[in-house]
Amino acid sequence: MDYDEILLDAEERMEKAVAVFREGLKGIRTGRATPGLVDSIRVEYYGSQTPLKQLANITVPEPQQIVIRPFDASVIGDIVKAIQSSDIGLAPNSDGRLIRLNVPPLSEERRQQLVARVKELAEEARVAIRNIRRDANKHADQAQKEKVLTEDDRDRLKGEIQDLTKKYEGMVNEAAEAKKKEIRED
Repeated sequence: MDYDEILLDAEERMEKAVAVFREGLKGIRTGRATPGLVDSIRVEYYGSQTPLKQLANITVPEPQQIVIRPFDASVIGDIVKAIQSSDIGLAPNSDGRLIRLNVPPLSEERRQQLVARVKELAEEARVAIRNIRRDANKHADQAQKEKVLTEDDRDRLKGEIQDLTKKYEGMVNEAAEAKKKEIRED
């Protein structure tokens, strides 16, 4: 691998790590209802696990309520089962045409648990970014041994890899702080 390939590979992988972290944050509920709370739910539909958002229209008509309107009314029972077996902790109310999920306010204890979970996810993302940095540095050392890079190029590349690491760790930290603030405020 040459200089640009190593840098580009590291940056792409770090972007993916941040994207995975942000997706994980969507599933953590705050006191407010958001469609992201039910995005990760998969429903048994004609023998395969299908994402809920492909089977229904998900809206938030009020700050404390999510309404799920299936495209096919025959799947309501399966959606209710999937919600009950998920870890979001909300009880679905169905009237045969649509499903309502009432999002209760969070207790202080639950808020602390959710903040702790955000911290865990952030740390996992930072570790993933650091692992990508380690791999990229190994590639840089290997390229220098194979005479693809000079020592100066290798050192400059490692500096750029470190800058990328700081940039993406910063993105993780910002997203984590915003989510923690959102959890504490509601």
